[in-house]
Amino acid sequence: MNQSILTNQINPYAIQLCALSRWIMQRQWFPSGSGLFSVRTSEHSALFTSQDKDKSELSPADLVPYSWTTQNQTDTATAIHQFLYQCNPQHKVVLQTHSLQATVFSRLIKADQHMFVGYELQHMVATSETQRSCCPLAILEPQGTELTLQQLHHRFEYENLPHALLIRGHGLYVWGDSMDSVKRHLEAWLFLIGCELEQIKLSCHFNG
Repeated sequence: MNQSILTNQINPYAIQLCALSRWIMQRQWFPSGSGLFSVRTSEHSALFTSQDKDKSELSPADLVPYSWTTQNQTDTATAIHQFLYQCNPQHKVVLQTHSLQATVFSRLIKADQHMFVGYELQHMVATSETQRSCCPLAILEPQGTELTLQQLHHRFEYENLPHALLIRGHGLYVWGDSMDSVKRHLEAWLFLIGCELEQIKLSCHFNG
């Protein structure tokens, strides 16, 4: 058996990532096998889900190793994962999902961020005391790998992003220092986005 496959099969984080992938698939948060998940394996490497593999049937042997010290990065989605790992050694898991609500929300909101105010669940994703009352969600334009990374460098230089960002029309990225935390961040952010969409819908109904 290939040594890298054997290593994946006994890696507890790889096993947990596959279980989390099946859980997310059941909720239809990445249709048609879309999305990209990864788990850090060292300071400069991670395991990624395969683009052409059904995520409801994912096993550790299906995960693809990637090292940013030896491989050139051209794919925007993978580059975002790499950026998030490099900007903070505590980041252990990164998920990119394509839920219906997050995708619609990213196209409705024209600003480069949206402020969530007054939700109790903000405490689950806030990275500062201020964000418990007013929590920003960054929204980036899909401009190709180099320009997307420039946007990320700018946003992380001036903001402490609360475990999530949206690429307009492309999906929601969340990250955390464990499988449990990234699962919690994903659930919380999709709930908050769903609440805002409902408010927009009701506002249009009563004002229309």
